[in-house]
Amino acid sequence: MENIKKTLVKYPYLTRDVEVYERENGHKIVLAHKEGDMVNVSSWVKTGSINENDHNNGISHFLEHLMFKGTHKHKAGYFDRTLEAKGAIVNAATWKDYTFYYVTLPKGEGNKDFYETIELHADMMLDPTLPEDEIGHEFDINDDKSVRDKRERHVVIEEIRMRKDQPWTKVYNKTNSCMYKKHPYKRDVIGTPEIISQVPQAEIMEYYKTHYTPNNVTTIIVGDFNHEEILEKVCKEFDWKGRKNYQNPIYEIDAPTDHTIYNEETANVNTGFLMAGYLTCPAKDVKDTILMDLVNIILGDGSSSRLYQNLIEKVEEPVFNMVETDYYQFRDGNNFFVEANFRPEKKEKAVEMIKAEIEKVKSTITEAEFKKAVKKTKSEFAYKAETVSEIGDTIGHYMTVCNDLALVSDYLNILESLTVEDVQDAAERYLNINNAVISVLMPEK
Repeated sequence: MENIKKTLVKYPYLTRDVEVYERENGHKIVLAHKEGDMVNVSSWVKTGSINENDHNNGISHFLEHLMFKGTHKHKAGYFDRTLEAKGAIVNAATWKDYTFYYVTLPKGEGNKDFYETIELHADMMLDPTLPEDEIGHEFDINDDKSVRDKRERHVVIEEIRMRKDQPWTKVYNKTNSCMYKKHPYKRDVIGTPEIISQVPQAEIMEYYKTHYTPNNVTTIIVGDFNHEEILEKVCKEFDWKGRKNYQNPIYEIDAPTDHTIYNEETANVNTGFLMAGYLTCPAKDVKDTILMDLVNIILGDGSSSRLYQNLIEKVEEPVFNMVETDYYQFRDGNNFFVEANFRPEKKEKAVEMIKAEIEKVKSTITEAEFKKAVKKTKSEFAYKAETVSEIGDTIGHYMTVCNDLALVSDYLNILESLTVEDVQDAAERYLNINNAVISVLMPEK
């Protein structure tokens, strides 16, 4: 067997250390033990919209769709049809830092279904044919008569159009694009109809060959199995045949804006939509990431949060229909968002009320709020170790976005060490109104 580097990682709530293997070609294999009959097989690729430009934006997501369209061994549909007949859940997703493909299913008698899943998954990852008749012909997006066939190209464009018309998509895209001047995170992951309608098969295949390389892929197996046998099986099936590696570019992250950027647009909506975005720490900064997760819970997560209680539940004069926060984790820098739907005639008041609540959270967090947020964070972390799918997702995140699974070992100790003052300090450092991008969508007059 080839020379493989092995590392053990203590993973909270699991009964055995997680095994991380790095092959000579850079391909990483992670084996995690979880008792039960279910297994999860996934591969995470270190490419997404971060590796795109203005000319091929959306190609990562388009390729994700096309990876299921057959290999030299199996025709389009065989992969899904075969595995779903065995009770499998088959899916994939593309985001800014990664694209991942996964299968969750019962192992089957004598592990037969489990082994076949590894074979099919490896075949799909290593030998997609991206057939022209599945992609569909290129066409002029402004001329419906030029559409010769409604294949996957057309499916993806319809998906883009459906999202584009959604109010939240409009305010998110506007906010996101203004948070960055140069970094590729500024682009929408799904791309544009103009690009997807024209990108040729050869360009998609070249993108695949460039980015789906051994050093950029982590294959994760979670379940109850013989680790030596499965390691040997994965190494055998993932025969890269000397494929050359590709080193992803390192992008300099933009500094936060030094003054509040305010955008306002109109659309065919009946209520007002608002999003305020802030740049924060990289995902691998576990302490600050946890701190901003706690801010997220206290300020805007659910009906017990400050924003809901102070701006919806306890007000005499209704202004908001909905208000909450979100926290997205990315390799080069996380995003914190405040999102609100409000009565359009109360726009100015809505903006000022949100600003005031953000300022208050920097100095008025109570011990009770803090303890409740810590307890919820602990519970969510524990939940992510309950199923093979959740474990696979968490490992994939740490391996791909944070570039270090060992960080998961420190998570609970860091969480336990934090104080109210730490959370308020993080809010003070990252939620400065001068660093905010605010986008508002109003009804057309």
